[in-house]
Amino acid sequence: MEIGTIETTELPDEAKKKKRRTGLTTGSGPSGGGGGGKNKGGGGGGDRPNDEPLEEEVEEFVPQKARLVTGFLLVAVLMTFAGLIAAYVVIQTNGALEWRPFSLPIFVWISTGIILASSVTYHIAKTSLDKNLQLKARKFLVITAALGGVFISSQLMAWLELFQRGMYLYSNPYAGFFYILTALHAIHVLGGIIALGSVILRSWIPASDEAELFKRKTFANVTGWYWHFMGALWVVLFVMLGFWK
Repeated sequence: MEIGTIETTELPDEAKKKKRRTGLTTGSGPSGGGGGGKNKGGGGGGDRPNDEPLEEEVEEFVPQKARLVTGFLLVAVLMTFAGLIAAYVVIQTNGALEWRPFSLPIFVWISTGIILASSVTYHIAKTSLDKNLQLKARKFLVITAALGGVFISSQLMAWLELFQRGMYLYSNPYAGFFYILTALHAIHVLGGIIALGSVILRSWIPASDEAELFKRKTFANVTGWYWHFMGALWVVLFVMLGFWK
């Protein structure tokens, strides 16, 4: 995923962990055989021209780290929701008398459409970045983040409607699971919005070199993994809460 205005080829995942960076020295080179003044090039001995670049080792960005961290995060989120979903299924199939499901607020249906639309807009943004269409990519990244905010707002409206119906967290197990699952998902979506904001800010200024481009591309990719995962997870929760109750 290209972020910036520099055309480049992707660095391989197995790239070295160290690279060389050049800079200009402003001091005088080592004197050779009798003078301490500035070297003007072509001096004898081991003299180095005054403008010869120095080389220093700098740590290179390792994409595997960002991908592994995101992968572990997604596994942790998956295990958390898997445990809650398993508990939901066990209690629901036990036929407990206090299990009293209710019809989902209209805002839950609206939320579903919004988060699916946000996955589409992120995909458009990613495709635009791959083609180096920076203005279009930024526009759709902003739209994606805005849709995430609207999704959370629609969840708040759904909870408000349930409060007005007299459905609270402690009303019955089904209501408790509804609030816990949707609230936990909304918190994770908020984290995704923050990550999207980081990607947007990084893409606002053209990249200065190939390494920075590659770094931005990696962050945008892993943010996309997280965002699409949140969308798929919401679909599972929506089907379970709406049709398996």
